[in-house]
Amino acid sequence: MAFLICLALLAGAAYWLWTPDKPRAELDAKYRAPDCRYRAVSGLNVYICDSGPRAAPAVILLHGFGSSLQTWDAWAKLLETDHRVIRFDLPGSGLTGADPTGDYRDSRSIEVLGAVMQGLGVDRASLIGNSIGGRIAWKFAAAQPARVNRLVLISPDGFASPGFEYGKAPQVPAILNLMRYVLPKPLLKMNLLPAYGDPAALSDAVVTRYYELMLAPGVREAMIARMRQTVLEDPVPFLRRIQAPTLLLWGEKDGMIPYVNAADYLRELPHAKLVSLPGIGHVPQEEAPAKALAPVRAFLTP
Repeated sequence: MAFLICLALLAGAAYWLWTPDKPRAELDAKYRAPDCRYRAVSGLNVYICDSGPRAAPAVILLHGFGSSLQTWDAWAKLLETDHRVIRFDLPGSGLTGADPTGDYRDSRSIEVLGAVMQGLGVDRASLIGNSIGGRIAWKFAAAQPARVNRLVLISPDGFASPGFEYGKAPQVPAILNLMRYVLPKPLLKMNLLPAYGDPAALSDAVVTRYYELMLAPGVREAMIARMRQTVLEDPVPFLRRIQAPTLLLWGEKDGMIPYVNAADYLRELPHAKLVSLPGIGHVPQEEAPAKALAPVRAFLTP
């Protein structure tokens, strides 16, 4: 009898916690915007937003892990008055969804970034990248300097940290595999809170956006794959090859990648400028968009 009771409890827990994918049509209806479309890029159907005057200087916005191009909504509206603003969901993220190749290494994201630029007829652009998007941006700037005008790195990822060594794939906790089947919204919110200097700035609407887009078909599997495929390379040789003027933007209350890490970049990018944001966390474009954009706009249009 006790065994049957336990079995019933487990079945009930599985029923209440199981989190299936959301239908793509439902997500399209809610999150697809007028200036955005799907475009075939390097064998992947990439969701791209392209707004602002086509003849204006181009700026490309690259989001972080577990995020999507909507993280830039506020900045896009402010920048598109005098810039061509391009943003897209990275492979395995948002409405782009899973990459048929199963490749989520930085080299694949850099390939897709270059192909997006080529497909849109953009020879040169300024790059703005947040977190992992920052790592992709500085790697691209190092590899293809002729295609980058200016570089803005917002709390960029890339230097070794506990659990992430150079040349070695990280140990992804086995419990994260459960994310394929179970994704409680309150638990997701707990994981998002360290990204905000002021927890009150994380609205229910933003949590819902992260949550629902993580439930796009194949995205959770892709997130796990990206973690497993992330093998950090020593950033120093890359950073020393960067020719583009660079702005570092870092929230002093960043709970994801600490503000003190800015010193690593300044040491290798002697001509870079650092702007610190007191009281703000890892995603200033969401937490304090107008305040955080002011130094970026000044940097982009000196």
